Amino acid sequence: MDDLADLVIQDADVADGSGAPSYRADVAVKGGRIVAIVREAAAAGCQRPRGTREVDAEGLVLSPGFIDMHAHSDLALLRDPDHSAKAAQGVTLEVLGQDGLSYAPVDDRTLAEVRRTITGWNGHGDDIDFDWRSVGEYLDRLDHGFDGQGIAVNAAYLVPQGTVRMLALGWEDREATPQELDRMRRLVADGLREGAVGMSSGLTYTPGMYARDAELTSLCRVVAEYGGYYCPHHRSYGAGALEAYEEMVALTREAGCPLHLAHATMNFGVNEGKAPELLALLDAALAQGSDITLDTYPYTPGCTTLAALLPSWAGEGGPEALLARLRDDDTAERVRHHMEVLGADGCHGVPVAWETVEISGVNDPGLGAYVGRTVLESAALRGEEPWTTARRLLVEDRLGPTILQHVGHEENVRTIMRHRAHTGGSDGILHGAKPHPRAYGTFPHYLGHYVRESGVLTLEECVAHLTGRPAARLRLPDRGLVREGYRADLVLFDPATVAAGSTFAAPRTLPTGIPHVLIDGRFVVEDGRRTDVLAGRAVRRTA
Repeated sequence: MDDLADLVIQDADVADGSGAPSYRADVAVKGGRIVAIVREAAAAGCQRPRGTREVDAEGLVLSPGFIDMHAHSDLALLRDPDHSAKAAQGVTLEVLGQDGLSYAPVDDRTLAEVRRTITGWNGHGDDIDFDWRSVGEYLDRLDHGFDGQGIAVNAAYLVPQGTVRMLALGWEDREATPQELDRMRRLVADGLREGAVGMSSGLTYTPGMYARDAELTSLCRVVAEYGGYYCPHHRSYGAGALEAYEEMVALTREAGCPLHLAHATMNFGVNEGKAPELLALLDAALAQGSDITLDTYPYTPGCTTLAALLPSWAGEGGPEALLARLRDDDTAERVRHHMEVLGADGCHGVPVAWETVEISGVNDPGLGAYVGRTVLESAALRGEEPWTTARRLLVEDRLGPTILQHVGHEENVRTIMRHRAHTGGSDGILHGAKPHPRAYGTFPHYLGHYVRESGVLTLEECVAHLTGRPAARLRLPDRGLVREGYRADLVLFDPATVAAGSTFAAPRTLPTGIPHVLIDGRFVVEDGRRTDVLAGRAVRRTA
């Protein structure tokens, strides 16, 4: 290098995102990109790169920025310029539009319905100017961010299949007509042309779960045509989980579409110890040429909305129809029977265990006493049956409650995260008084607990799972690795101290051991503190 770099990171231990052994180097950044990597610079006595600013990284690991493959920051990025929940973790890119439900593409009717449906994920959105309708307009809004400066971290987007189905045929549980299917195909194609990286589904959420396999296969053919991938929250993570995974593998194989399995867990008592069976299924498909990746969060409890546990028939017709059914005593009793006796499809075919369902957030502050307690505990305090309490919450908070569901198994979590197709995703819901700690802690928890403390993954393996591998799935040609010419989306962390600060008791506590985070060579976290830099933009699909 003949001229000064903007920044030189000196004497870093570089875990480059490929999984290869770390090496010591100086890394120079100019114009938002890595322009030089000089290995063992100090020891070799060679000419070291010089920069306008130089950072001593002795004792720190330099890695690519972490990619959150399953995020629910669709509105949070537009309401919170700080967004330390993700920036402080070292996340430089989030993938939005998850679980088949998000805010584009929409018309006025669908926007109102989807806002009501996922109010538990993102709040009502009354503080947001929904001035977009198409996927492209939403991505433009992310680019503009706050007064044209941008957003806290980068964001990619998946076309949400459930929202697309709302647009085409509403909330009816039936097969789409040829004309409706054609419209859905056009909507998916439009979204991909406008920059979406793929399509998501929520196949335990209405109305996306009403889609039959033939419909999903047809849409996946469109996704494949545009070089995207399919990211399903499949039909069961409980009873029938293996069959649900197999369904997605077969469906995408027929469509010729890459598959990314969302929060690929094996939950509930029926699946304890069964992670090897899932991985054997995936290994067989990979050996036959399928293109498959998956993401997980490094915790055992799940997180969703209370309404998501209801049987699918109860949600037909949309949110207001669901509330009407819950208000009707006879229909509500049918709902209870499906949930507690038969095992509702919304609860993954497993009879609900109310002692595992903890209320994590409500929209009505007057219901705040329920937060932090299981439905069973609240019911006992009120001297009523658990379903009576759950029904009361759903009606009075107008489908707003979010929950933690304590149904996971540590051995399954560890087994799946070791797999060669694994990537990291927080599935972080930021709304609510007591969110899941994964929203603030996923990435440092991987590095602190599962690398340093437990040795489940080596540091280089883990960094590859969180950076290079997801970038490859997203087909990003210049992110995810520490390479000359790549964008300077970078994290400096201390391998001896990095840890999640968030806990179930204090879920919004920020992590430790991550002093610096850069996006496009700009410090979004510096010396452990969030700067006012808004370097994030929409990351659009590349050909």
